[in-house]
Amino acid sequence: MASEVLTAGPPAAGPARFRRALLWRSPPDQPTWARPLLLVIAALAGLAYGWGMASDSVEPFYGAAARSMAGSWHDFIFGAFDPAGTVTVDKLPGALWLQALSIRVFGFHIWALVLPQVVAGVLTVLVLYRAIRRVAGPGAGLAAALVLAVTPVTVLLGRGNVSDSLLILLLVLAADATTAAMLGGGPRSLMLAGLWVGLAFQAKMMQAWLVLPAIAAAYLLAAPAAKWRTRVAHVAAAGAITAVVSLSWMTVVSLVPAHDRPYVDGSRNDSVYQQVFDYNGLARINGKQQIFSLAGPPATFLKVQAQRQETLTEATSGVRPSWHRLLSGPFALDAAWLLPAALISVFLRAKASLRSAGLGPRRELPPLRDGNRRGISLRGSRDPHLAATILWGGWLGILAVFFSIGGYLNSYYVAALAPPVAALCGLGWSLLGPWPWSRTVRLTMLVTVGVTVAYGVYLLNSSSAVDVPGLLQPVLIIAFLIAAAFLLIAPRLRGGSAAVHVFTALVLLTVPAATAATTVVRGLGPFDYPFESQQTSAVTQWLPRDEAAYRIAITGLRARESRPGMLFGTDTSYVASTYIMFSGQEVLPIGGIWGGLPVPTLATLRSDISARDVQQFELPIKPPTEDPRVRWIEAHCTTQAVPDPDRAVQFAYYFCDPSAAAG
Repeated sequence: MASEVLTAGPPAAGPARFRRALLWRSPPDQPTWARPLLLVIAALAGLAYGWGMASDSVEPFYGAAARSMAGSWHDFIFGAFDPAGTVTVDKLPGALWLQALSIRVFGFHIWALVLPQVVAGVLTVLVLYRAIRRVAGPGAGLAAALVLAVTPVTVLLGRGNVSDSLLILLLVLAADATTAAMLGGGPRSLMLAGLWVGLAFQAKMMQAWLVLPAIAAAYLLAAPAAKWRTRVAHVAAAGAITAVVSLSWMTVVSLVPAHDRPYVDGSRNDSVYQQVFDYNGLARINGKQQIFSLAGPPATFLKVQAQRQETLTEATSGVRPSWHRLLSGPFALDAAWLLPAALISVFLRAKASLRSAGLGPRRELPPLRDGNRRGISLRGSRDPHLAATILWGGWLGILAVFFSIGGYLNSYYVAALAPPVAALCGLGWSLLGPWPWSRTVRLTMLVTVGVTVAYGVYLLNSSSAVDVPGLLQPVLIIAFLIAAAFLLIAPRLRGGSAAVHVFTALVLLTVPAATAATTVVRGLGPFDYPFESQQTSAVTQWLPRDEAAYRIAITGLRARESRPGMLFGTDTSYVASTYIMFSGQEVLPIGGIWGGLPVPTLATLRSDISARDVQQFELPIKPPTEDPRVRWIEAHCTTQAVPDPDRAVQFAYYFCDPSAAAG
């Protein structure tokens, strides 16, 4: 395995390389089985992400924004939520740009909305393989790609329209470029890593910057530049590129006069910088109340829905911060199945590096291309394996700390932990060395499998794991016993290498793969978590069930619309989102996503009613609201619908006569 690392043959000619790609043949510097197996893994990942994507339950708020942006280049550039460009979404629009382009090309379909995330998920698997192969060889790269592909949260993330899919792809590209820089690519590759992180900022803002310390530490340890000052200069230059790319769109938007662009949601003073660094930054650590305050006081009916767990994210965002937040409950079911194996890999790599540095029994390691032995030193000797472990381990550790202490955490956020866990598992696999394994290696592997299985059994029996298939736990235990038997007696068997590798991988991947499969069968998405209750699924999967009702309502509203392109108005973008997504027409959102924005003002609203631009409204009447705009409509307009007294949140339609607004 280790002898395959960093070997490179002459580059193939263009036509020959193209023919090998068509025939699934590996490049000359890789084993013949590498590319076919990689493409099989990628195909299975794409199948899991894309299965049933025409009926996925997407987030309508982001879906509405993507459709609005697809219909107007002005809305596209500024990330407008509604077709009229009244307000923006409450995030940077980087990921929505791809979704809007997909809708613009294919027309509005749920599958067109989900397609960019499916593609991003498959590309992430391929790029992770390349990043780990650079350091540890094709076998380790395949192990990492397979672990990532079967991690449940990765599958869930690819089956929706949230921005984390693009964020993760760009961060894995940054890690791959950093690895190339460590192995001889030099500062140019590191600058590329800085570019990728800057683009990732456009997708998920400050979360993209959390990997920067890990990138810097890995490069400083293993860069080919001998002088310490030179390495620091390279890191500083890459950081400057990240900053410029990250802040570029925000700066341009801030220079546009307010009357020529939508009002910035998630901000009380129409500032995209406040939206990014306060509302989507520090407030995420402090919790929901801080987020609400930065976007204005939330509509009362949204508080009631949150208390009754009638929102998409409430089932997991209510899990309180703690040191074990990611080790049990929904977040562990999402991404922590192979965390023990990843941590053991970090321990083994550190132990091997200490030995090679002379702090333990020395073990000869394969030479690099330039003839240097691997060893930890700040004077120029390089240890790419250790540097890669620092890169991926730092990514995992930093994000784990922030996710553990953050006051607001959605289930799909933890998908960012899946690539480093998968990468560390791949790096650990490469430490096993060539067959036959020594007794120490086999016992180490047995302990790793045993700890991973024990943790899996714990998760399957945790209080949050409901609706778990009854056969899953017995199958896991039986697989462990088979793998243990092979690890103990394999040296006596002819062809034991293949058997041990197969059964060891089988037992490690049994539960995450089966868990991922159940999410596909149940049609779950990013706002779900594995084995969740049917009650939770009924909330998160409401869109496919209610799509027909919304389309019928839109047809009726079109027949009575105030003016072409304006269906009606609603309290908050939250209520308007599903109508905009399915119709592509303007639904005036009063107050933005939470209802607290000062747009439109009451004077503007009355002017629009007087001009017959909008006359119909859908407003909550229970619980009552204190918003003066909504109160004015209730006092001066006619109720058109009788509310349902059995619902905690009741809505009614209002018709406003222009004469009432003109008075």
